[in-house]
Amino acid sequence: MPWWGICLIIFATFLIFAVLHYLGKNKHPFKRSLLSMALGVLTLFAVNLTGTFTGVTLPISLLSLLVSTIGGIPGVTLMLGLNLFF
Repeated sequence: MPWWGICLIIFATFLIFAVLHYLGKNKHPFKRSLLSMALGVLTLFAVNLTGTFTGVTLPISLLSLLVSTIGGIPGVTLMLGLNLFF
């Protein structure tokens, strides 16, 4: 997938989150949507940083970054659960 396609997916996700936060009557929908996307990516990196202590790691690839960006913390939790079973 070309890099502009990835950027388009991330931007569209950001706009969808912003609209959902706006409809949820949040004061700052753009800041809140950016925060939820950033928390997903930071959670993915935190899982990998603590992987030496816990033995649980997730590979950082394009797919895992997109899932963590779009899904946020629940997306990373889903990947951890799938990693546990498969």
